[in-house]
Amino acid sequence: MPEVLIPAARHEPTDIGEGFIWGAFAAGVSVLVLCALIVLWLYPQSPLDRTLTLPLPVFPAPRLQPSPAADLKKSRAEELHVLQGTGWVDKTGSIVHIPISQAMRLVAQEGIPGWPVGCLRTRG
Repeated sequence: MPEVLIPAARHEPTDIGEGFIWGAFAAGVSVLVLCALIVLWLYPQSPLDRTLTLPLPVFPAPRLQPSPAADLKKSRAEELHVLQGTGWVDKTGSIVHIPISQAMRLVAQEGIPGWPVGCLRTRG
């Protein structure tokens, strides 16, 4: 069998020329510089954002709720106290709040001022 000689590996000048490689490199660098300039134009204060003043701010630790059930019970008791008691809403405007049961009785007896008559129906 005759021996086949394989030619040595070499650059094929017809694929990509040296000018194309340098042009692609220049285009890549140009795009990179253009992007950097656009970022600096959009965010002009960005170089100043890196500076931190000492001492650094100290933030308080988060306050955790140790007993949610007790807090809910206390909150409901406070709300019931307000609903069942009397007190000032606006002292300068002479506005007070009355117990909710009394307010409901008054609305049932006197109605709501400006409310159309006959719109309230009673179940019977």
